[in-house]
Amino acid sequence: MTLSLAVPLLVWAAISSTGWVPAMFLPTPWAVLQAGITMFQEGLMTDVLSSCGRVAGGFLLSVMIGVPMGIAMGTFYSMDSLFAPIVGTVRYMPVMAFVPLIIIWVGLGEESKVLIVFLGVVLYNTMMVADAVKFIPNEMINVAYTLGASRWDVLFKVIVPATFPNVLDTVRVNIAGAWNYLVIAELVAAQYGLGFKIWQSQRFLQTEKVFFCIALIGIIGVLIDYGLKWISALLTPWADQTNH
Repeated sequence: MTLSLAVPLLVWAAISSTGWVPAMFLPTPWAVLQAGITMFQEGLMTDVLSSCGRVAGGFLLSVMIGVPMGIAMGTFYSMDSLFAPIVGTVRYMPVMAFVPLIIIWVGLGEESKVLIVFLGVVLYNTMMVADAVKFIPNEMINVAYTLGASRWDVLFKVIVPATFPNVLDTVRVNIAGAWNYLVIAELVAAQYGLGFKIWQSQRFLQTEKVFFCIALIGIIGVLIDYGLKWISALLTPWADQTNH
């Protein structure tokens, strides 16, 4: 992993240091680091906490709604028939197109930013969880029925435990999408946030600040990813961790 990160960094440093590319387009790693230190001294941590809060709020809401809906769609044919056409259609609609409506619905406050993140990922959570339920072996469910389990027993004692490792994987994959939609969300009258800093820095051609904010989002994402892997290994020791 260290080598995979070091090679692109060295190539970047070599190209930017030679002057082949103007600093406005490709600043040196040192200039980016200096810009980051300056930004933290000027209060960047407020932007980091604001962005993390928006992502957490929107994504947790998408999990609370998307995961139960996905389990219901994967378990019950009636639920799948009801929601699949809606989910399958709406998930192709660009979230950016809903921004004017979101502003009308909830205004320009924090609610609009959380709602954009939520809309960006909730349907992907739903579809991925529904697919995970559908891949549970029929033999496992049939054995439960043979032993006298009711439909609700099968749901809560077979389907939910069997799907849980895949739900954690779904969360780990789709939280990256939540950070992508954050940049869109912070276009909506934001005063703080990493996405806001990126747009503000781009407006004033401060490329080194743009690079640092992008890199910082990447670092936060990696920490979240490893944290969720650790939680997955802790909560689902029976799952095949080689696939994580």
